[in-house]
Amino acid sequence: MKIDIFKFVHKCLVCQQVKAEHKKPPGLLVPLPIPKWKCHIAMDFVTGLPRTSQGLDTVCVVVDRLTKSVHFLPIRINYSIERLAQVYISEK
Repeated sequence: MKIDIFKFVHKCLVCQQVKAEHKKPPGLLVPLPIPKWKCHIAMDFVTGLPRTSQGLDTVCVVVDRLTKSVHFLPIRINYSIERLAQVYISEK
């Protein structure tokens, strides 16, 4: 009987249109706060990737939080912070 009721309700157009939703109503949109500095970035690393022919095995993800732009920088896992800064400046 439960299966028959499910099939009937599933095929009935009126039942589908008046079916109550069991979700909480969405709230108001809240904009992200504007950063105080011009250059406000977030950085993350994706590691454990297979090596490329150049020996690169990591992706450095740099997100500019003001413009919502993102840069994907292919690097090696053993790059120093100085080398990472050089790659970032050359790709920017």
